[in-house]
Amino acid sequence: MPDKAGASIKIAYLAPEIPALSATFVYNEILELGKLGVEVKAFSVHRPVHIASESSLTELKKAVFHLYETSKWQVVLDNLAMLFRHSLGYLKAAIRLIGDIFRQGVISRSAFGLVYRYFYAATLAKQLKQAKVQHLHVHFAHIPTDIAMYAAPMAGISFSVQAHANDLFERGWLLKQKVSRSVFFATISEFNQRFLENLKAEPSKIKIVRCGVDQNWQPPPKAAKSNSFFTIGTVGRLVEKKGIDTLLEATSILLKQGHEISVKIAGSGPLENELKLQLGHLALPENAVEFVGALPHDKVASFITDLDIFVLPCKQDSHGDMDGIPVVLMEAMLCGVPVISTKISGIPELVINNTSGLVVMPGNAAELSKAIVQIMTSPAIQQRLVLGGKQRVNDEFLLDANVSKLLSLFEEAVS
Repeated sequence: MPDKAGASIKIAYLAPEIPALSATFVYNEILELGKLGVEVKAFSVHRPVHIASESSLTELKKAVFHLYETSKWQVVLDNLAMLFRHSLGYLKAAIRLIGDIFRQGVISRSAFGLVYRYFYAATLAKQLKQAKVQHLHVHFAHIPTDIAMYAAPMAGISFSVQAHANDLFERGWLLKQKVSRSVFFATISEFNQRFLENLKAEPSKIKIVRCGVDQNWQPPPKAAKSNSFFTIGTVGRLVEKKGIDTLLEATSILLKQGHEISVKIAGSGPLENELKLQLGHLALPENAVEFVGALPHDKVASFITDLDIFVLPCKQDSHGDMDGIPVVLMEAMLCGVPVISTKISGIPELVINNTSGLVVMPGNAAELSKAIVQIMTSPAIQQRLVLGGKQRVNDEFLLDANVSKLLSLFEEAVS
């Protein structure tokens, strides 16, 4: 029987897209809370572009409310309803909005965006009141938190935030205020915690809650190799911050050194054509690198298990964005595949160099190629990193332990 410790709590989740293929950690949390007896009402800012397809999501897909699909007339009516029926909360949120407009600049795109989200916050608040929700939890500190920090006072409830990466490093407006207004402000890494504290955000509100992988998940069996080539692979959106260009440069170095390797890249994104052109510029053989396209989440583990090394050479992009701690690294570790990533953001908190994986400097193809050779040529290193990777995930990055931590924070907020 599931533990019903949270059975008396009714909370809402708000995220940019639920259930999105690129944000498995959001819907996995919701499902895990459900197992603990927590009633969760899911709200999505948008309808997902790439929707997750797991069978366990059938009921969630039916129940999720897509906020921005509400008609403009209905939004107007919702604002009038909140103004007349819950005047104090509505005006409190309006005063908060006015202060934020002046902080961002009265005549600015940012201020216009805040006003737009304020109006939709009334629709969310109306839904929260009707559903008798006791607390609102938000994934990502940018647009969803803008909506939440106005909706919560309208609805007369508390709200909390889980911050990740892009929402802090590239789109991190009003972060100090968001920390202060939330009942707690969780984030996924010690790196992010230091980042927020350097902004003079209230330290007592900041909590570390990892994005974890399902403790009951089992990797598929490893298939017998069909050739002697050493297979290197990665999974991720084909965007600048994933550093796939660095992996291709490292591949060129390894092939010139005479290593028999093949590289498989799973994912899609705006840089796909540019990366394929890079293959020509590097004069790589046609069969050396394969772009396999985007994979549904339930196919990712099989893809990773058939690799000899998983490489995710993350870096900071030209807009200042960078990854937090990609969940796919945890999945690779549990698949028993040695991982290589980079010394950036919170990644070294998961990939501890020479213990749970290898880390190299971002954008350094020569260093990356040396790390690959180090694993290729040493079965002892392979075994040590595989065992260390599994242990690191089990120690701190399992879903149940981190959702239990969240549940304790929710219970404290509600009480």
